[in-house]
Order: sequence, then structure tokens, then C-alpha cells
Amino acid sequence: MVVSVAATDSDTAQPVQYSTFFASRYVRDPLPRFRMPEQSIPREAAYQIINDELMLDGNPRLNLASFVTTWMEPECDKLIMDSVNKNYVDMDEYPVTTELQNRCVNMIAHLFNAPIKEDETAIGVGTVGSSEAIMLAGLAFKRKWQNKRKEQGKPCDKPNIVTGANVQVCWEKFARYFEVELKEVKLSEGYYVMDPVKAVEMVDENTICVAAILGSTLTGEFEDVKLLNNLLTEKNKETGWDVPIHVDAASGGFIAPFLYPELEWDFRLPLVKSINVSGHKYGLVYPGVGWVIWRSKEDLPEELIFHINYLGTDQPTFTLNFSKGSSQIIAQYYQLIRLGFEGYKNIMQNCMENTAILREGIEATGRFEILSKEAGVPLVAFSLKDSGRYTVFDISEHLRRFGWIVPAYTMPANAEHVAVLRVVIREDFSRSLAERLVSDIVKILHELDAHSAQVLKISSAIAKQQSGDDGVVTKKSVLETEREIFAYWRDQVKKKQTGIC
Repeated sequence: MVVSVAATDSDTAQPVQYSTFFASRYVRDPLPRFRMPEQSIPREAAYQIINDELMLDGNPRLNLASFVTTWMEPECDKLIMDSVNKNYVDMDEYPVTTELQNRCVNMIAHLFNAPIKEDETAIGVGTVGSSEAIMLAGLAFKRKWQNKRKEQGKPCDKPNIVTGANVQVCWEKFARYFEVELKEVKLSEGYYVMDPVKAVEMVDENTICVAAILGSTLTGEFEDVKLLNNLLTEKNKETGWDVPIHVDAASGGFIAPFLYPELEWDFRLPLVKSINVSGHKYGLVYPGVGWVIWRSKEDLPEELIFHINYLGTDQPTFTLNFSKGSSQIIAQYYQLIRLGFEGYKNIMQNCMENTAILREGIEATGRFEILSKEAGVPLVAFSLKDSGRYTVFDISEHLRRFGWIVPAYTMPANAEHVAVLRVVIREDFSRSLAERLVSDIVKILHELDAHSAQVLKISSAIAKQQSGDDGVVTKKSVLETEREIFAYWRDQVKKKQTGIC
């Protein structure tokens, strides 16, 4: 970028013109990284310095690890910028923003089939994301359980939550931050979601809720909430307990109502007392915005709601964060009225079609096993059929050369030996990008195969030299030598990618 920049000479207080920005001392002289600089710099210089560093970030559109929305319409971008200076919590000063939030809560509650009467409003709140929403829902379950135990004269110091081992880390955070035991149903190879039968077996009188996931982060699969509801209903009848269900619909809450309307996972099931969803995922809003909806007022203890009046009028609040921007709330309302049910359905169908194209392309290589289900969140999770000389982690590293960010990870307990790649399909991931990704994966496989053949040739020669007269390898097996050479080669590639000589 070449521009004329006016700066002020400290001796003469006269503007000094630079014909090119990069010739200015503000760019040529490094600024301190961890201490505030002593002197001010021109706004153009501050912008250029930061912008140059940000160019080294990954491209959000090619970040296939993330469920988070990376594109919105220009009109919504403008609404966001117009409201970026509004404090969402100040209901008295910004009553229209508060009204838009309430409309969003009611729209989402109806989408989830909440039992709302015509003269009632839905019970829910906007949050920074599903993490905060889960914290709030968990606190409501904990307090309600504690109140009931106190009324019964029973101890209330050992609450627990039952989940699958595939839950997002925010559930672990809630358990640790708020002193709740997290009882996890372990996974098994080929079954990467919570087993409702095992989950109900783990429920006891101290269980404040069972958390089901509508769209597992690992494979995108929907857990069977209806079966969980039926099994837990029977157990509650047998024991006299009243253990409820929370549905973590962070990813699937804006998918299931449009693609699988007959699927019963929401407030149609009596034991589902609260649901969270991420507006910044398939709600199609930039981060960060989430929502938590309760079935009724009785499911949100009144003592958790705070009333303040120092911003103008009495304002009830139930959030972990206090001050935050209004932009994402307004953006969510824009998407809900702009797209409507038809628009969301079309977008989700398109995402699923592009998922199918990517899935077919990956299967056609003959090198991968698809672990994700066709019904669920639009993503493709796949593992290598041959876990020989290179791994999914090597493929993930090499994809970065083409700009793709594709995560590789291992499954949680007890399926840690399964390693996968996962590609999330968002609204801005087109068919052409899916085809290009498959093409790049094929290129990488050919490269890795070629290097693997070289490794085999070298290791065989080394092993032959190290064998005795009878031809038996005495020091290292061929496989061990191959692994050492291949690990060395991977290390060299990584050093080149990071600029380390």
C-alpha cells in the first residue's frame, strides 16, 4: 500500500509529507511489543502496522475447523457497525435493542416448540455464545436441585451432570467452575456419541440433569434425545426422582427444525427443560452470540435473576457478562426476519448438498473411512484406512500449504486410538471449494505416498546392512527404521513451513 501520509515534526510542529508510507519511521522503527510506546503515532501508521501483522492470520473462509459464521450480507455488516457502540445491557437507554432481543428469544422458542400460550412471552436470554448459555442453564439446574434437596432435608453438596465423553469443553468448564461432578459416558469405536442407555444407568439422586448434544463437535451426529427422554421418564417413575434433560443444540439447533422437522429432540419432549443454541454458528451471525431458552418460568429460579436500577429503570438481568455490544443481537434479528423459515431451510439444504459432494469426493479416493453420519450437522469427519507411515496429522499439516485449515484430532475416551480429520461445511463453502479441497487432498496423498516409498527403499537398505549373515535384522526392524526416517522427514517439512532453518 503506497499513500501520502502527513505526520507532525516534533521540532517545527509542521506537517511532514511522506511520499510513501513504508518510508516513514513509524514503519521502519519497531514498536515495543509488550509495553505501551512512549509517543503517539499517526492513525494511518497504527492501522498499517496492525493490518500488516493480521495478513499472517489464516483466511476465515478457508478455516474448515470452525463452525463459526465467516460471511454475512453487506446490509447486515452495516447494521453491525452502526450499533457497535451500543451497550446491550443498558435496556433503558436502548429499549429498541432490548425489544429486538426479546423478539429473537420468542422466535427461537417457537422454533423449538416451547409450550408458550398466546398471552405469554418465552423465557430466555441472549448470551455471548453457547458457553455462557450452558453456564446459565447449568446454574439453573443446580439451584433448582439444591432447593428441592433442602426442602426434603437431604444433603445438596454433591451435584453431578451426566454427559457423553464427546461434549464440548464448556461442559467441563461449568463442572469445574461451579463444583459439579461431570459423569461421562465413554465412547467406543464406531459409536461416537452418548449412549442413552448407559447415560440413564449413571443417573442417581444427585444428578441435576442429563445433557444431550444435538450435533456432536466430533462427528456432527445428533444424539437420540427422544430415547433418552423415554428411558429417563421410566427411571424417574421407578425412583421418584425428577431428573431433567438439557439439550446442547449449539450446532444443530438451527439445522434440525429446517431439515428434520419430524425429529423430536426439543420441548416436545416433557423432560427437556432448557436448550442452548449458537447464533454465531448455523444461526448465521458473526461471533459472538448465543441463546438459552427455558421451557417455563418454573425452570429458571427467581433468585438467579438480578434487578438493577442504576442504568435508569428496574432491569432484570441473568447473564454472566454484564456490558457487551448490541451488534450481534441486532444481526441475529436481521437474519431471522431477512431469511425467514424458507431462507434458513434453503441455506441448510445447500450446506448438506455440498457436504454430500465433499463426502463422495473423499470416499472416491479409496483411502478414507467416513465416520460422520449423513443426517446431522453438515460436516465430514474421516479417518485413514491405512494408518501406516503417515497420519491424518501429516495431511492436516500439508493442507495448510494450500491455505486450508482442517483439524486433525483423536477421539475421547475410550476411542483415543481413532484419529480423524473434520471439515465443517458453512454457508460460504461452495461446491467449487469442495471439489478443490478434494483435489488438494489427492495431491497430498500422492506426495506422501512418494515419500513413503523412498522411506521404504532407504530403510530396507539400512536394515539389510544391519542384518547378520543369516539375513535376520539384529538391531532395528525395517518398520522401526521407516518410522525414524519418516519422522525426520516430517520434522524437516515442518521446519520449512515455519521458516526454521
